[in-house]
Amino acid sequence: MTRYRDVSWWLESCGDDLSPRPPLDGSVDADVAILGAGLTGLWTAWYLRRRDPSLRVVVVEREIAGFGASGRNGAWCAPDFNISMARLASLHGEDAARRMQQATYDAVDETARACAEAGIDAGFHRGGSIRVARGPQGVPALEHALAVYERFGFGDRYRLLDRAALDDRIRIEGAVRGLVGDDAAVVHPGRLVRGLARAVERAGATIAEQTAVTAYRPRDASGRATLVTTRGEVRAPVIVLAGEAYLTELRPLHRQLVPLWSLIVLTEPLSEAQWADIGWANREVVASTRLSIDYLSRTEDGRILFGGRGAPYRLGSPIRGAYDRHGPTHERLRGFVRSWFPVLRDVRFTHAWGGPLGMARDWHPTVAFDPKSGIATARGYVGHGVAATNLSGRILTDLLTAARSPLTELPVVGHRSPNWEVEPFRYLGVRYTQWALGRLDDRIARSGRPPTGRSLAERLAAH
Repeated sequence: MTRYRDVSWWLESCGDDLSPRPPLDGSVDADVAILGAGLTGLWTAWYLRRRDPSLRVVVVEREIAGFGASGRNGAWCAPDFNISMARLASLHGEDAARRMQQATYDAVDETARACAEAGIDAGFHRGGSIRVARGPQGVPALEHALAVYERFGFGDRYRLLDRAALDDRIRIEGAVRGLVGDDAAVVHPGRLVRGLARAVERAGATIAEQTAVTAYRPRDASGRATLVTTRGEVRAPVIVLAGEAYLTELRPLHRQLVPLWSLIVLTEPLSEAQWADIGWANREVVASTRLSIDYLSRTEDGRILFGGRGAPYRLGSPIRGAYDRHGPTHERLRGFVRSWFPVLRDVRFTHAWGGPLGMARDWHPTVAFDPKSGIATARGYVGHGVAATNLSGRILTDLLTAARSPLTELPVVGHRSPNWEVEPFRYLGVRYTQWALGRLDDRIARSGRPPTGRSLAERLAAH
């Protein structure tokens, strides 16, 4: 039996006893049936019940609320999607890209507002964001990022810091420049998702846990679509598929996403002297310009969270609990903490965990509803989901209640990503890109020369 407190420090420290809610007890009818009690499914349920308190909303979850990425992430509640504004503009036009970006800023604000309304103590703290260049090779990436924000009219939200100004905020070994924004926040993901689950129940929706969805069916002659579970069926005019990476375990969606693992290490609480050496008083979310991704946050009780990619993709896109820990990657992340902050060379690490992200073939998030089949979905956040899930929940609410709004005109609405390649080509492509980006990061750090953007790995990973 899964020990849910061992899934992540966020679930361990959220204050709940994590006892599962009752599972589904036989087949039921509803107005909306939702697969997944993560943030996407729960925000959708919450906004639907606010819109129409008469709706019978049933959420089914294979484990417990927050078991997936919603309860394991890096604590960032930040604007930006995983797909760039430039890429969105090339696909949908500059105005659509601009509206999409503005919606991500609004989603951070709305997350804070909705938590206050729902009485959720999510530890929301808006300290801003810092992306750092650890060496001159990273400076062009920061300058390019600022230029993109300026191109789309958001340049006033960001500023470049020199080494001295950066040191006033956070002292990172080798950091020479920083790109600072004021919109991002840090949260306690466990308290957010578990508190939202309670708010959903108070609003009148039902959550059935330890109820695995094994299949789904579109609307039949009776006008009802179906979630098929191990404990009965949930039949409703509308079903919402909100399982992110876990949707790959449903045959029709197997190639729509690949599960990529993001792993995290967590230090013990630091001493006042250690924090005096590091700074970081504003608790900004922090990342560097590495191609293979890193992300940091400072917890309320004074720990450092360091996350990153690197755990290998497995042939056939399987999802196993054993993959949440990968010794070589976790040790590499511990090494990053020590190299970024030399004062922590002897720091003790208390926790390590990870989990799968859902990555679409074109990196493009999707929020969609097909009235004919009765099937709705939101997916493809690739690690940018805390604020994006709130946005998705509001978009889905508008789509499912046939409410035309600016949200339903956003470029993520109705997007269909191409399928990933069949195996073994999927495996070869993903593993090559993971390996090549890691080697390229190492070479860039050694040489001090920025990436060219022309390598095969960079082109494969471009988004």
